[in-house]
Amino acid sequence: MELFPAIDLRGGKAVRLVQGDYDQMTVYSDQPWEVAQAFRRQGGRNLHLVDLDGAKEGAPVNLETIRRIVSAGGFFVEVGGGIRTEQRVAEYLEMGVSRVILGTAAVTDPAFLDRMVARYGGRIVVGVDARDGRVATHGWLETTELDSFAFCRDLRRRGVQTVIYTDISRDGKLAGTNLEAYRRLCGIEGLEVVASGGISALEELRQLDAMGVAGAILGKALYTGRLRLDEAVALVQNQAGRRER
Repeated sequence: MELFPAIDLRGGKAVRLVQGDYDQMTVYSDQPWEVAQAFRRQGGRNLHLVDLDGAKEGAPVNLETIRRIVSAGGFFVEVGGGIRTEQRVAEYLEMGVSRVILGTAAVTDPAFLDRMVARYGGRIVVGVDARDGRVATHGWLETTELDSFAFCRDLRRRGVQTVIYTDISRDGKLAGTNLEAYRRLCGIEGLEVVASGGISALEELRQLDAMGVAGAILGKALYTGRLRLDEAVALVQNQAGRRER
């Protein structure tokens, strides 16, 4: 299982929201690139970057901050937030982003998603944000009638390889993640599942890894000290070592 420390960007700063509420925001750093390097020193090799302004506005806003983080090198970087045109997809990939996350566009413009998957393959992943089991869009500000699990099954049928699934009710609460949701998702044949939202204990990482989750996004738990990235990295490396023996 891969670990993805998260850096959420708003106004060029590293922030965290509670349950996607823009009015419940904590600023952790006005130099997000330094946050990234701190993760690197703790053994991190992946980054999950979200342009929160972009998710809300429908177009990337924190582009230069992301460019600075990516250009420093040393990470497999995935980026999401307001990516709704091929020009933006191409721009991120050309600057060195490893994979691009489509969220709202995957729901509102499935033909666009299909074109991007056909063109870029596994470098396109879909962020499925769920509120009470329904898919949310536009920076979590709107909730559709789409069943989130059925939507994930449909994404796999259409060629999507990886889904980042977030239970919004758990995000930023430090109250634990929705393990049952990930058990259900791991039953979708051929779909790589990345868990996001509420992960706050090493035991949760053990369980996610054991059930076959491909990745886990760590956010507020890292910023508050509830989890240490170096300990989480050591855990998943040890788990992988035991499986190989």
